[in-house]
Amino acid sequence: MAKTVTMRIDDNTYNLIKNAATGERRSISNFIEYATMAYLAEESFISDKEMDEILNDKDLLVNLKNGNEEIESGKYRIIE
Repeated sequence: MAKTVTMRIDDNTYNLIKNAATGERRSISNFIEYATMAYLAEESFISDKEMDEILNDKDLLVNLKNGNEEIESGKYRIIE
């Protein structure tokens, strides 16, 4: 179900958003939703460089493997 969000922004920010929305032929509300989703999608992925760093860090890979094995065997506890 759609939600209504109220936010306060300064005039310069509003004008930037309004101009961008107009350029995309979107309403301001739709543009804010679109831009937010695009940002979140972009931030959900890592770059090839960062993935190479992860895959080449042998200690990290061993720790991740051990952690995964502990989870699968139930050797963990949730701390709240």
